[in-house]
Amino acid sequence: MSVAVVTLGCARNEVDSEELAGRLAADGFRLVEDPASADTVLVNTCGFVEQAKKDSVDALLEAADLKGGATGPQSVVAVGCLAERYGAELAESLPEADAVLGFDDYPDIAARLRSIVAGEEHQPHVPADRRRLLPISPADRPSAVVAQRSRLTTGPTANLKLAEGCDRRCTFCAIPSFRGRFASRRPTDVLDEARWLASDGVRELFLVSENSTSYGKDLGDLRLLETMLPELAAIDGIERVRVSYLQPAELRPGLLEAIATTAGVAPYFDLSFQHASNAVLRRMRRFGDPDSFLGLLDRVRALAPEAGVRSNVIVGFPGETEQDLEILCDFLVEARLDVVGVFGYSDEDGTEAATYDDKLHPDEVRDRVAHVTDLVEQLTAQRAEERVGEEVVVLVEDVTDGEVVGRTAAQGPDVDGSTTLLAPGAQVGDLVAAVVVESEGVDLVASPR
Repeated sequence: MSVAVVTLGCARNEVDSEELAGRLAADGFRLVEDPASADTVLVNTCGFVEQAKKDSVDALLEAADLKGGATGPQSVVAVGCLAERYGAELAESLPEADAVLGFDDYPDIAARLRSIVAGEEHQPHVPADRRRLLPISPADRPSAVVAQRSRLTTGPTANLKLAEGCDRRCTFCAIPSFRGRFASRRPTDVLDEARWLASDGVRELFLVSENSTSYGKDLGDLRLLETMLPELAAIDGIERVRVSYLQPAELRPGLLEAIATTAGVAPYFDLSFQHASNAVLRRMRRFGDPDSFLGLLDRVRALAPEAGVRSNVIVGFPGETEQDLEILCDFLVEARLDVVGVFGYSDEDGTEAATYDDKLHPDEVRDRVAHVTDLVEQLTAQRAEERVGEEVVVLVEDVTDGEVVGRTAAQGPDVDGSTTLLAPGAQVGDLVAAVVVESEGVDLVASPR
């Protein structure tokens, strides 16, 4: 039986898809890329924000439209965050999907798919707050089986999951309720999977989790990540290790130094600021202000002057005043960030912020998003222009019709800018020492040294 896996959402979801694909392949399923040629389509959905939910539903409907022909899928199954978060409600509102499976179905995914294709009815789960589940002690957590992950892409960069879940209680975020408590993977499992990825041609590891700064706390050692980074960088074939999603309030000096100065680790800081006004951050149940954030950036750049820094901000949070917005904009001017994602606030089911008063009108939120986005586009273009003349190492990720495109250590995969390399003979997977000669928005152009 053949299966196509369609993935929406974040890098963590991409790892989940590859783990599901690995389980299915190990149990006799044949993986195919084209949903139109598959017996069944598994859609790994995203349930983070409203647009992501719509994209996930659209993907399910698109897959369902392929059913009914002489060839093509006989069933379409929803998994992932949207499926876990809404369960039976999603199944009722979207009859085009043959089944909606939750995270607890993952260990038996092959058996579930076979029964669904055979026409058996699956009873969708009723979602519950997964934070209330008893945490699995480190001793009882199952050890990873590398063979249960099948790569669905062939590029030189791969995501490597550090942990599951999140223990923070940000008032705007529903992720902990359906992803559950924070649970670190054992360092041995992370290192084993990294070696397996290296053996498959991976040259850059992108470490992902909901909160990488919490790694190791449930294993009894908050310093585990800074001690593991040199081990990951030393794996044969791995040339670059990159850490994602760091909480500014939790970024310890030791971890900051490890990321900024360890050979083979990209001096790259994905800092989740979310805002700069202390008043707004307190309502978000987060911590910080412009001075503390700028001080953190000063410490980063003192150790690694050419470090890449990206962040996300939420605009239009309930109670956000024009002064709060001005504080945010002033901070962004001072911060000199390489990339900033700008999101407009919207209520999320089950979050504390959804109950807040003083909500801004949606039109006002859209106006503020447009204002901040325009500012960010100017600022990030200026930051890219500052990198002209900088010596970089470019990891080549794509060569199409002679155009060579890759990323420097300051550019993360997918969401950041890219670098066009003026080296027609370069191949995917090459690391090329170069000099930045031009910038185009957030993107760079570099010439080999």
